[in-house]
Amino acid sequence: MQTVYFYITNQVHLLDLSGVLQVFQEAKELGFDYGLEFISDRPVINSSAGLKLNSLVHYSVTQPGEKDFVFIPGFNTEQSDTLIDGAPFYEWLRNVNNHGATICSICTGAFLLAKSGLLDHKMCTTHWRYIDLLKTKFPFVKVKNNKLFVQSGNIFTSAGVATGIDLALFLIEESHGKLNAIKIAKELAVYIRRNGTDEQESVFLQFRDHQDQKVHIVQDWIIHNLEKTSTLESLAEIVHTSPRNLSRIFKKHTGVTIAEYRTKLRVEKATSLVENSGYKLDYIARLCGYKTSRQLREVLNKSSL
Repeated sequence: MQTVYFYITNQVHLLDLSGVLQVFQEAKELGFDYGLEFISDRPVINSSAGLKLNSLVHYSVTQPGEKDFVFIPGFNTEQSDTLIDGAPFYEWLRNVNNHGATICSICTGAFLLAKSGLLDHKMCTTHWRYIDLLKTKFPFVKVKNNKLFVQSGNIFTSAGVATGIDLALFLIEESHGKLNAIKIAKELAVYIRRNGTDEQESVFLQFRDHQDQKVHIVQDWIIHNLEKTSTLESLAEIVHTSPRNLSRIFKKHTGVTIAEYRTKLRVEKATSLVENSGYKLDYIARLCGYKTSRQLREVLNKSSL
C-alpha cells in the first residue's frame, strides 16, 4: 500500500486540501491501493474558513517512505511561525525527504519546505500573489514565476488551489497511466489536466481586467464559439456598435486586437487538446476554428517561436 499523508496546519486552506484529497480518493475507488492519513502537530485545527478538523494524528509517529506521498496544503503566510512546532517538524520533514518520499506543497505550503531548507538552490513555485515574498524571505530558493507546478527531484511545489488537482492528476498519470488520470478528471468534472509548464493564469482569464461591458460580451462570445467563423462586423452587431468603434475599444481595454485575442484562445485550447484528449489533429483543428490540420500546425508553430 502507498500512503498519502496530508500535513494539515492550523488555518489550512480547504480547497488546497480537498482538491488533492479527492483525486486520491477517486484513485482508491478505481481500485488503486492508497491509504489516506491526516497528520498535524495538534489533534484539532481550525481551517481558514472556520471549519474545524479533528482526530488528526501527530506527524512525529509517522514514517513516510519511498513509495509514499506527503502533501502540505497552503495557509496564511502571516501565521507560518505559529502554525507548527518549529524545529522538530522541520527535522521530521528533512528525514522524510532522506527516506525518499515524494513531498508536495500546495500554494503557501512551499514556505514550510523553504524554511526547512529542502528548497535551497532548487526550482520551485507558489501562488502568484506570494512569489515575491518567497523570493525575499528565502534568497537561496530558485522561484519560478507563473508555473502551475515545478518538480525538483522528489519535491513538487504548486501554485495552489485548483493547481493542486493538476499536480495530483499528474502524479496519478505517472504511476497509473494517462487513461486512469483522464478517468479521474472526468469523474471530478475537471476540464483536462494542465501541465506544470502551463501558465498559472489561463489566457481564458487574461485580458479581462477592465470594466467595458461591450468588450466583455464580445470576449464571452468568442470564448464560447471558437469553432465558428466571425467577422468584425458580426461581432459589432452583437453589442450594437460600429466595427470601427469595437476594434478601437477592444484594443484600448485589452491591449490586443480581436484577431490576436481569438488566436491566443485557439492556441491554448488546441495545445491542451493535443496533449491530453487523444483526438486526431483534424478534429482538434475543427474544434478550434481551423479548416485543416495543416492550418492548425502553422498557427501552433508560429506561436511557439
